[in-house]
Amino acid sequence: MKVKYTVKKEDDFLIMTISGDLIGDEVGPKLVEVISDAIQENFKKCIIDLSNVRYISSSGIGVLITMLTKMRNVDGEVYLTSPSEHVKKLLIITKLNNIFSVFGSVEEAKENVA
Repeated sequence: MKVKYTVKKEDDFLIMTISGDLIGDEVGPKLVEVISDAIQENFKKCIIDLSNVRYISSSGIGVLITMLTKMRNVDGEVYLTSPSEHVKKLLIITKLNNIFSVFGSVEEAKENVA
């Protein structure tokens, strides 16, 4: 299933909603570019809504880590929200749940990091 994403800017949050299988192929560089552009616009908080992501491959994980690194390099942060059970297990197995802040919903993330 091809990855689609949408980007919204709300207050000082960049909110990215990803759907499909995040396997980092052609869409990976585009997602990283969105983060780079947001940093140019002085966004420091990025929420990535994973509620519609069924699967993440190792290169998809690489994309998420690249996005996080870019944000942290400018004292920003990336928050993940609404991972499916499968994605949640993946975050635990890869210990990424210790690196990323994971919230149940976009609203929850916004309330906790405002």
